[in-house]
Amino acid sequence: MDQVIIKDLLARGVIGVNEWERQVIQDILINIVLYTDLRKASETDDLTFSVDYRKITKRAVVLAETAKRLTVEALAGDIAKMCLEDIGVQKVRVRVEKPGAVRFARSVGVEIERNRDE
Repeated sequence: MDQVIIKDLLARGVIGVNEWERQVIQDILINIVLYTDLRKASETDDLTFSVDYRKITKRAVVLAETAKRLTVEALAGDIAKMCLEDIGVQKVRVRVEKPGAVRFARSVGVEIERNRDE
C-alpha cells in the first residue's frame, strides 16, 4: 500500500495529567502516515485521486490544540480516527510526542496504527 507522510508537525496545546500541565501550553509533535492507493493519482497527475494532506494536517493541528487530552495515547487515537474519516485512507499510523517531557530525553510519546476495518 502507498503512503502519504506528514512529518514533524508541530502543534501547541494542553496535554498531561499533572495539574501544572493543565495550566500551560506545550509543544506537541505529530507524525502521520496515511496508507492509501496512489496509483490513479500517479498515472493521471491529478490530486483529486490522492489524499488531501493539507486538509488532514490542518485538522490534526486544530484537534491537538483544542482537545486538552490527559494522555498522548488519547490524542493519538483522536487523530487516527479523524484521519480514517477520509475515504481514501485505509490505514493510518500516528505518533504523538511531547518534546522535553522527561529529563535527558528529547521527547516521549506513543505510536499507534489503526485500520479502517477495525
